[in-house]
Amino acid sequence: MPTLFEPVTFRNLRLRNRLVMSPMCQYSVFTQDGRANDWHLVHYGTRATGGVGLILVEATAVEAIGRISTEDLGLWEDGQVEPLARVVRFVHSQGAAIGVQLAHAGRKAWSNKKGRGPGIPVAPSPLPFGPDWVTPQALDEAGIERVVAAFRMAAVRALAAGFDVVEIHAAHGYLLHSFLSPLSNHRQDEYGGSLANRMRLLLQVTRAVRQVWPQEKPLFVRVSASDWTAGGLTPDDMVVVARALKEEGVDLIDCSSGGNVPQADVPVGPGYQVPFAEKIRREAGIATGAVGLITAPEQAEEIVRNERADLVLLGRELLRNPYFALQAARVLGAEIAWPTQYLRARL
Repeated sequence: MPTLFEPVTFRNLRLRNRLVMSPMCQYSVFTQDGRANDWHLVHYGTRATGGVGLILVEATAVEAIGRISTEDLGLWEDGQVEPLARVVRFVHSQGAAIGVQLAHAGRKAWSNKKGRGPGIPVAPSPLPFGPDWVTPQALDEAGIERVVAAFRMAAVRALAAGFDVVEIHAAHGYLLHSFLSPLSNHRQDEYGGSLANRMRLLLQVTRAVRQVWPQEKPLFVRVSASDWTAGGLTPDDMVVVARALKEEGVDLIDCSSGGNVPQADVPVGPGYQVPFAEKIRREAGIATGAVGLITAPEQAEEIVRNERADLVLLGRELLRNPYFALQAARVLGAEIAWPTQYLRARL
C-alpha cells in the first residue's frame, strides 16, 4: 500500500511525497497588475523548504475581469510571466514541484465588494451570487469563445514560467462551477439544461488547455463535488464529470465542495470532503486529491494508505505550520531530506 511519503508519478512528473499545498488566495498584489512579488516568493518558497511534494499556486486569473479581487495574481498578459517564474525557480531549487491554478471568478469577481469592481462580472445566467450582489452579464457565444481562449493563453504563459502542473479551477462558485451547477445555470442553449450541456464549457476549456500544455506534464481540475443544496450538483454528477475529464486528458481531480450559493449548509468537520475523493477515485477510475480540515500526520497517512485519495492537500494547516511535512515525517517514522541550513534542528 502507498504511504504519505512514498513518491508518486503523474505523466513525467515525480513528486517526492503525497503532500500538496492547496491553492489559497493571498490577495497580495497591491499594485493591482496581477504580478507576483516578494510576498509570493517567500510564502511559496517557505513551504517548498518545508518539504511538501507539490505546491499549487493560488487562483490566478486568466483575464482581468476574472479576478476574485483586484489583488489577485494573473496570467492574462506576458508581463506577469517572469515574476511567477522567479517563484518557480526557487521552489524547484528546494526539491518541490509547483503548479498554478488557472481561474475565472465569474459572478464572484470582486467578491469583497459583492461584484462591484473594474468591470461587470460574467456568468452563465444573469443571476447574482446573493443578496446585494451585482447582477452578472450572461456570456454570449463570443464571450464563451473569449474565455476558452483566455484559459488557453494562460496555460501557454504558465508553461513559459516553468510550472510543472496546471490546475483548472472549476469549484467554489467561480465561472466554470457556475456553468456546471443547475442552481446558477439557467441557460436554454447548448450550455444549459442537461449535465452534458452544463459541462460543455469545462470540457472545452480543458481541451484547449490540454492542446497547449505538453503531454508529458500533468493536468489537474479542482471541482466542487457537492453544492450542499437541494437541486444542486451531487457527488454522482461529479463522477460523470470526472469520467469526461479523464477522456480529455486530465490526470487528477482535486475534490473540494460548496461555494456556489451563500445559503449552503456545509457539515464542516475533520476530513469532511475525503469521501468525495474516495468515491470519484473508485467510480471514475481517476486519481484524486483529498482536501478539507486535514490537520494531523496520522490523518493524512490514513487517507493515502487506504487508497482513499492519491494526494493530500493541506490548506490552513500549512498556513499555521510551513514545516508540516518535515514534522509529519518524524511522527510517521519516514526519512526525508531536510534543507542543509536546518539540519541542526532535525534531531
